Amino acid sequence: MKLSMKRALSVSMAALMATGLIAGCSQGESKPQAGKPAENAAAPAKDEPVTLEFWTISLQPKFNDYFNKLFAEYQATHPNVKIDWKDFPIDAIQSRLLTSVASGNVPDVVNLNTELANQVGSKGALADLNQHLTPEQKAAYFDGIYNSTVLNGKAYGLPWYTSASVLFMNKKLVEKAGLDPKNPPKTREELFQWARTIKEKTGAAGFARAINSSIFGGEGIPLLSADKKTAAFNTPEGVKFIDEYAKLYKEGVIPKEDANFDKQVAYFAGEQTAFQMSGTTFINRIKTAAPEVYQNTVVASLPLGKSGTRTSNTMNMVVPAKSKNVKAAVEFGVFLTNAKNQLEFSKVANTLPSTKDSIKDPFYTQTDGSLEAEAKLASAKGLEKASDFLLGVEKAGDVNTAVNKRLQNIFLNGADIKTELDAAAKDVDNVLK
Repeated sequence: MKLSMKRALSVSMAALMATGLIAGCSQGESKPQAGKPAENAAAPAKDEPVTLEFWTISLQPKFNDYFNKLFAEYQATHPNVKIDWKDFPIDAIQSRLLTSVASGNVPDVVNLNTELANQVGSKGALADLNQHLTPEQKAAYFDGIYNSTVLNGKAYGLPWYTSASVLFMNKKLVEKAGLDPKNPPKTREELFQWARTIKEKTGAAGFARAINSSIFGGEGIPLLSADKKTAAFNTPEGVKFIDEYAKLYKEGVIPKEDANFDKQVAYFAGEQTAFQMSGTTFINRIKTAAPEVYQNTVVASLPLGKSGTRTSNTMNMVVPAKSKNVKAAVEFGVFLTNAKNQLEFSKVANTLPSTKDSIKDPFYTQTDGSLEAEAKLASAKGLEKASDFLLGVEKAGDVNTAVNKRLQNIFLNGADIKTELDAAAKDVDNVLK
């Protein structure tokens, strides 16, 4: 499921973790992506026994039946392959993986988020999947999502499930503020205006958010230079944008804390915030924590910043470079993440697939009017424009941590914006060196 280098995981994916929504997929497809790797990735001979060690995070026991069925289906066509599934808690997976990489006694297929996949991949610890996949297999995934783990032409992850935020609104608070939930904000500027109106008219905050470097993404402010060698966010545009956010924190329009997923749920469930930008799994938590608020919640497409793009938080399947079964591991990873299996997992876990064919299914094109269905449709729209904000960033975890620390000092402590962004840029440059 989820993890991260120093921050444990990107916030949205940590959200899935908190709800227990992490799991695999189930096979299918007679298309290239469902089975045959490229010639240079041919699997071992059919009669050659292979044991693949497969690591996931906090999936057992909830998804035992699901995965056992998945393994049985795979082994029916790969009788020589045995899957050794190991599941670890979030707090243990990172240290176990790094220890295994250092020792050379590595698992064969591991579920990592994009940040950690890039972090480990940039150190040469993951297999380059571009050497093992056909063009058809790579084309099965949304381009921006697949390319999120591409560094210097090398791809380190097979996209699994992803998250794209939508805007959840407390209809009661919105209407109390004199706003029309049927005509929601469509841009970041409109969202900020709505949030201030909510604060003025109801006393509730607009929305809570985690403080992280992805804040720059939607506004089209690059985190790094074009060559990915130096920081690029400490510009007049960057300072102006962060100043707009800092004012919202100062005014109480955004709660003055680094609000992780659990805190976002608590604020919204307690009607202390009127909006929340989150993935579809947010619904599951609100429905349990505050049924009345759930009944009063409506959903809209995410208001966009100047870039007009959507940031995704994707979980991937990676293959450690030191695996003794790289070719077989890649083939199994392709099976886990093919379009049919991603669709089946999405139906079980209320997540988004990273494969193009999956969202053509009626599951993503039709609605019964429920909050879940409306959120699903809203989040699926625009996946073709989605990518992880840390796209192509080496040492992504360290870069993210360096920026996050300075942003927290600005928003929570009122530190000087220009000074902190310059310091963050210097920290990032040192990381990249």
